[in-house]
Amino acid sequence: QVQLVESGGGLVQPGGSLRLSCTVSGTIFGIYMAWYRQAPGKQRELVARITTDRSTKYLDSVKGRFTISRDNVPGAVYLQMDSLKPEDTAVYYCNNYPNTWSWGQGTQVTVSS
Repeated sequence: QVQLVESGGGLVQPGGSLRLSCTVSGTIFGIYMAWYRQAPGKQRELVARITTDRSTKYLDSVKGRFTISRDNVPGAVYLQMDSLKPEDTAVYYCNNYPNTWSWGQGTQVTVSS
């Protein structure tokens, strides 16, 4: 059973930055990984994903502001979030892509003045 632990969220003003981290029990070598988010009253959505050769793809609304990266051993995935906007407020989760693992607890990101 893979365990995912997300951290790094918090309250930040618009225009600010946060760096999210996700630790995975075991290696993620050979596995596509991703960050997802779920805002109140909305469905969970894919924010960014990274392949095994570190090719990346982003949700249109975060392109140019967010950067996903990874370490294979030990397994970790990161999301650098810059120029944050109120609409980025959500609980952020990491998982494999396509998602097949159980979800972690997520980390809350709140962007507000």
